[in-house]
Amino acid sequence: MVWDLTTDVLIVGFGAAGACAGLEARAAGAQVLAVDRFNGGGATALSGGIVYAGGGTAIQREARISDTPEAMLAYLTKEVGDAVRPQTLRRFVDSSPEMIEWLTGHGVPFEASVCPYKTSYPDNRYYLYYSGSECSGEFRAVTPPVQRGHRAKGKGASGKKIYQPLARAAMRAGVELRPHTRVVALESDDDGRIIGVRARSMADAPAAIRKRFAAMAAVAAKPGIYYPPLRRVLEGRLDALERRYAREVRIRARRGVILCAGGYIANRELLAQHAPGYTGGLALGTSGDDGSGIALGVAAGGVAERMDNVSAWRFIAPPSAFYGGLLVNEQGQRFIDETRYGAAVGNALVRGQGGKGWLLVDAEVMRRGRAQLADEAIWFQRLQAESLLRTSAIRADTPEEVARRAGIHPEGLAATIRAHNQAIADGEPDPMGKPSDFTHPIEQGPYTLLDVSVRPKLTNPCPMFSLGGLAVDEDTGAVRSGAGEPIPGLYAAGRSAIGICSESYVSGLSIADCVFSGRRAGRSVSTRLAEAVD
Repeated sequence: MVWDLTTDVLIVGFGAAGACAGLEARAAGAQVLAVDRFNGGGATALSGGIVYAGGGTAIQREARISDTPEAMLAYLTKEVGDAVRPQTLRRFVDSSPEMIEWLTGHGVPFEASVCPYKTSYPDNRYYLYYSGSECSGEFRAVTPPVQRGHRAKGKGASGKKIYQPLARAAMRAGVELRPHTRVVALESDDDGRIIGVRARSMADAPAAIRKRFAAMAAVAAKPGIYYPPLRRVLEGRLDALERRYAREVRIRARRGVILCAGGYIANRELLAQHAPGYTGGLALGTSGDDGSGIALGVAAGGVAERMDNVSAWRFIAPPSAFYGGLLVNEQGQRFIDETRYGAAVGNALVRGQGGKGWLLVDAEVMRRGRAQLADEAIWFQRLQAESLLRTSAIRADTPEEVARRAGIHPEGLAATIRAHNQAIADGEPDPMGKPSDFTHPIEQGPYTLLDVSVRPKLTNPCPMFSLGGLAVDEDTGAVRSGAGEPIPGLYAAGRSAIGICSESYVSGLSIADCVFSGRRAGRSVSTRLAEAVD
């Protein structure tokens, strides 16, 4: 077989997982080549830049936040379920403080400013906050709430403050990056070992064409993520350029290939096949999150698991006052503790309520909420909240009338309010387990129902991303075959693989898992004793 390029380790996809894999592989002395279909960055560069970490990180200690590995493990054990083995989760927790030091050492900026209220994402004053369901009643019963959401310091969505330092550090360490290169197949030898890839690369296209390709890829990523019609147009043009100018290259990988090509939320056909209830959301990720990395692993004999698991986000805050409202269904009944993380709310809507739900607030909650928006929200959060208030709000002087206007069962809503208010008056636990510091009697008109349903719409869309991926050996990151055996020479990390957050997601857990699994794969592919491929 004739090879155009040769390296020790080939990384497919250069986002957070790919950069972390490259750094560890280089630290082990391996030659590393990374290829990316677009410009690099993946979903991490577009994200809010949260890393879920605890157990006593340097940032927590500086902020005088008391946390222990045991407390973090107790929370995550309940949150993530059986996504990974208990031993793997323990290893993730125990290595959490070191992970923050490792990221900081590679230039990722963090800050010990603590957000004093619960919110979905802190404004630019705060960089350490409750990023999951730690404050909710179900989890407080297990362990006291602790702030573990480490937001990279930077204005607005600060994911670029994680990816860019990692990418720069990787390239300083000697990782070679070839963007605008789409891997189309894995190559194996007669023994089934993965020894390289076939790809289509724009590297030899005219400079002006490569510049145009890069510019369109950047716009398709963002702002294209917020306006899918623009992204679809740009995807068509990118495909046309690739068909005309890309040429096939074969890349040899002496030690192995690491798939870090993201998830599949951008592939509507896959979603319709595996998770049909989630086809109407806003895809969080790039056009490269089309499941192609997962498909490469499956074609090599790997197994994809939890493909029906999608994280759908329906946040009700900011403003934080809205945690005092009641989330109700068509029967006017509550279905979840309102302080749960937005993905838990979204999944409860999709899986249990047919995607339909409303947030009920009274005049006092609405008054406090409007006053908080100016102080608690970043501009895009204010825009989302104002859009919800202007386009999805139904108001009336009585609970029964607001229910009728919204198409909700009036008697059911009235009964829900009575039960909620009576529990507060009697000092009894909230019927849905909401902690008392978030409860508020719903008793002052006018009443407002805000439509938080999960359905396709331009105003207040529901962000989503996929959690399923390739099954991997949890000690090495090697892709497992249908028989459960590692496929020689093939590894996966990030959202191309099953990981810590593949059952239940909270903010920061995916990026933390990208770091954890990317580093694991980079170390394993570089240090495992394997015969050199001739």
